[in-house]
Amino acid sequence: MRSVSALWRTIGMVVTVAILSACRASEYEYVTWKADFSSRPIYGKSPQCVGIPEDLRLCHGVGYAEMLLPNLLEHETMGEVKQQASSWVPLVHKRCHPGTQVFLCSLFAPVCLDRTIYPCRKLCEAVRDGCTPIMEAFGYPWPEMLICDKFPDHDVCITMAPNVTEAPETTGPPSICPPCGNEMKTDTMLEHMCASEFAIKAKIKEVKRENADRKVILQKRKKLIKQGNLKKKDLKKLVLYLKNGADCPCQQLDNIANQYLIMGRKVDKQYLLTGIHKWDKSNTEFKKAMKTLKTHKCPEFTNVFK
Repeated sequence: MRSVSALWRTIGMVVTVAILSACRASEYEYVTWKADFSSRPIYGKSPQCVGIPEDLRLCHGVGYAEMLLPNLLEHETMGEVKQQASSWVPLVHKRCHPGTQVFLCSLFAPVCLDRTIYPCRKLCEAVRDGCTPIMEAFGYPWPEMLICDKFPDHDVCITMAPNVTEAPETTGPPSICPPCGNEMKTDTMLEHMCASEFAIKAKIKEVKRENADRKVILQKRKKLIKQGNLKKKDLKKLVLYLKNGADCPCQQLDNIANQYLIMGRKVDKQYLLTGIHKWDKSNTEFKKAMKTLKTHKCPEFTNVFK
């Protein structure tokens, strides 16, 4: 990612100047458009500045050391913040927009200032437009809690620095199908395992194009790694779809001779492919992920993306 620290220094200067030039008000005054969210203050208790812990992976190292708690999403405890924020780490890793981390952290871990500062509507819209296709590939809609009309398009708000491009960043070919581009890293694999309802070990029998998707037909022999809500009778006839994946590259689906760790989730009546890795027990990161999965606690995505 670009230097988020430098970006936040720019944001900090802009916001501070704007606040100092505004009329002096009581601490944590809500900006004039706050009524778009509700007619009452968002805090059930007085906000405090607390350090951003290392295990708040979404925002640790974002460019400032302290955050407001309760945050701007009404999370009152650090435990709740960590649980909900961890669901968004995979999206930041996808680099669908350079402002994704800044936007999310302005809500999950808002910087401590004299008054509450929300992200600008234009920043929300830019992140939404860049990241919605990625989220849809995994079967998630843009959540209601982040509807951009709720955020200000005037007054003091957080936006991107002028020298930061709005073009999505990429670490490889930009057209790789999102579920196929995950790194073989323990943390990344666990994040995508958590984002998936089930995971299996299987070989692929056949891959077909079906409209804008790719239909992935598995061989009969399969092993459940994470069962989730997948019933054994559904496992036998399981067919997966790579959402909007008819034309994007997916190296794994081009080599169906290997065994794979395949992740998925059910959306409506389809089972979507959300992740695929070569089954490689000789890989240290892969082995560690499989071992850690037995005791790893996942965030509840159903409570996050709504």
